[in-house]
Amino acid sequence: MKKKIAFPFSLLVTTIVSYEIPLSSQAVARTAGKSSNTASAAQAKSSVSATHRKHATTATQAKGTEALSVSVRRRSPPAHILVSKASIERLAPGMNPLAALNQSPGINFQSADAQGTSTWSTQIFMHGFSQSDLGITLDDMPLGEITYRNYNGVNPTIATAPENVAGIDVSQSAGAEEVAASNNLGGSLAYRTIDPAHKLGASVQQGFGSYSNYHTYVRVDSGDLNSTGTRFYVSYVRNDQQKWKGFGEQFSQQASAKLIQPIAENSSLSTYFNYYDLHSYEYQDMSPEILQKLGNKIDNYYNGKASGYLAAVNAAKGIYPSGYNKLSDPEDASYYDSPTNEHGFMGYVKSDLALTDRLKWVTTAYGHADLQQTGWTSPYFSSPNGSPLSELMKEPSFRRFGILSKLTYDIARNHIGMGIWYENNSYQSPMYAYQQPSVVNGQIMGNLVNPLQHQSNPFAEIFNQNYNSNTFTAFVNDTYRPIQNLALHFGFKSLLSTQRVGDGYLSTAYYDTSAGDITSGESLTTAKAFLPHIGVDYRFLKNHEIFIDISENARNYMESGYKLSASPFAVTQAAYDASRGSIRPEKDWTYAIGYRYSDRLMDASVYAYRTNFFNRLQQITSGPVINPVSAVANVGSVTMNGVDVQFVIRPVRNLSISNSISYNHAVYDNNITQQGTIYRTKGQQVVNYPRFMYKANLAYDWRSLSFYIEGNYLSHRNYDYSGELHAPGYWLANLGLQWHVKKPADHSPPLGGFVKGLTLAFNLNNITNQTYIATMGENGNPLDSSSGYSYQSMLLGMPRTAFGSIKADF
Repeated sequence: MKKKIAFPFSLLVTTIVSYEIPLSSQAVARTAGKSSNTASAAQAKSSVSATHRKHATTATQAKGTEALSVSVRRRSPPAHILVSKASIERLAPGMNPLAALNQSPGINFQSADAQGTSTWSTQIFMHGFSQSDLGITLDDMPLGEITYRNYNGVNPTIATAPENVAGIDVSQSAGAEEVAASNNLGGSLAYRTIDPAHKLGASVQQGFGSYSNYHTYVRVDSGDLNSTGTRFYVSYVRNDQQKWKGFGEQFSQQASAKLIQPIAENSSLSTYFNYYDLHSYEYQDMSPEILQKLGNKIDNYYNGKASGYLAAVNAAKGIYPSGYNKLSDPEDASYYDSPTNEHGFMGYVKSDLALTDRLKWVTTAYGHADLQQTGWTSPYFSSPNGSPLSELMKEPSFRRFGILSKLTYDIARNHIGMGIWYENNSYQSPMYAYQQPSVVNGQIMGNLVNPLQHQSNPFAEIFNQNYNSNTFTAFVNDTYRPIQNLALHFGFKSLLSTQRVGDGYLSTAYYDTSAGDITSGESLTTAKAFLPHIGVDYRFLKNHEIFIDISENARNYMESGYKLSASPFAVTQAAYDASRGSIRPEKDWTYAIGYRYSDRLMDASVYAYRTNFFNRLQQITSGPVINPVSAVANVGSVTMNGVDVQFVIRPVRNLSISNSISYNHAVYDNNITQQGTIYRTKGQQVVNYPRFMYKANLAYDWRSLSFYIEGNYLSHRNYDYSGELHAPGYWLANLGLQWHVKKPADHSPPLGGFVKGLTLAFNLNNITNQTYIATMGENGNPLDSSSGYSYQSMLLGMPRTAFGSIKADF
């Protein structure tokens, strides 16, 4: 279907009513006879090859008008986006706040579940960079790298409840030298939590939706407890839903508390604590072959009954469900189960002191502990009792402590800042095998393992490594305003990170004895003394502004379990020794220039950027699918050129219409050579990220009603590094309606004498029920179509889903 690009409103209508061709036998487009192959990239840590899967050890990882401010409001340094609380509140109850950011140009948010909370499937990309290259903080506390099986932090979806997020400050470039992160090559996301209210009160929200979705949120505010303004809140959130295909529960809960103690007029002490607990069955990963031969409805065998386990046992014996024999590897197409379990606690203590009216000192000390059990039922490693299956659990855990401190000083026309950040992280990455019951004459002998409960007493250890890292950064910056409308920013960041690995163990019963030992007793240091950031922001005439932003950044090395990422440590000792001479820290230079126009009726912006990304580390594997030879290599660089254009009009009061277009030409600069074979990745678009995106949004407030409807279009995305397999482009539309029966700010008497605010809401996501590929590369990406056709590393997006909620403020 051809789309005509014309007036902004017609673009909006086109976006909303367009219908995508459902995925079936044409689920993945294939470029036949293509000789030129290209590597993927800014998602740099993705593995490459036809190894295995998420679960397998052989796998590679790799509103109203205010709501529109998510895309058009920036501040100095200029390459920033501010996500408001209003934009988050318009989403379905329990929705990942990053979904609000998805309406911003250049940003792509994906998830296989309706609320975007699955830590396995959730992805966010920014201007070609994957989430592993984005720095994340919560009230300045670093949350580490967003990755499944976190090694130095936690996914922000379980760091605080969505209702507790006051906003997100997004830096689109590699600058933001103040952010406590050692991986922010592609930008940063700074979450802010709400403060306790000054008045005694409570908020309760109950949400419900398709597929037995229930979301409950309760917060109680103490109000000011004394004349100094001491106050706190405690909150609890519970989210529960069933998978939309297959069978299984996805459950999470959090308990949070925050306390503020004001000191004098402009200073304060504050503390924050969060406990999180997550238990979820994940969706089975798809491949182009599975989608074309079996369709999009298959999942794991687990169905909550004995028949599911018996089907998995039969498959391990070569007796497959109907149609599976069409596949090149039917044994690996589905597993019995695929659980994720994670719990932990985190907190900080912060002092925010105004030493003088010009000098401010902010210090945050924090701690965090986390334990995970993520696994799958493997048909490749039998139990001692004779069962052909065993439950394999990767069980990463870590404890980290840190402190960050900064001073800001205003003098004359200068705003000067300086600060430091230090963190120590102790991370363990073992994998264990647990016994599953045998089957005799069709009868299950014993109890099935409950994969959503904590497992103990394994019968075998598969691998282990213990990491210890010390990270230190320091920054100095100055924003100088020689005249009122001109801001000149200069700063730099220094990075020093030392990472050590020891206590390595590799099971000879599970791995080929020729594999050798796992890397142990080694260390790597990332040292960059001067990473500059330069910015210019000039406002001219009445409503015009131009800005320039230039920055250099670098990151430390990834850490993970054996063969699970592009970590140079997560390989055999022999592979580490072979690559140690060429391994270098990844770094990049980003250059951006932009223009903004803003008045009462219209906002318009253009943001153009270029990024040169160097020393891209990539996992390369070869050999058998089940136990390949894996190495991490420096495969060269990536060049990105892109532009975002956005136009917002407000033709009448309370009506806002937004349209944006993003173009990203991000290509690999080098071919990849593996065991004498040249994969022609040079010049290919990076994997998993579209070259073109179009987004539209209409938001209207009328009296007590608020309504929005939005539509997004993504062009096709490369699945393999050689650009031979593609996930097709698609349109997606969502809408939401809120009825503010009574707003808390109203001066009218409370409803029933005690209800200060009452809001009813309805959301409908994926209005036209598109079938589309959402998450890609969760298990890494293959090198070309020969290995990629059967490589399972994509997840389908949620079908049409409805949500309703009621929120009351007391």
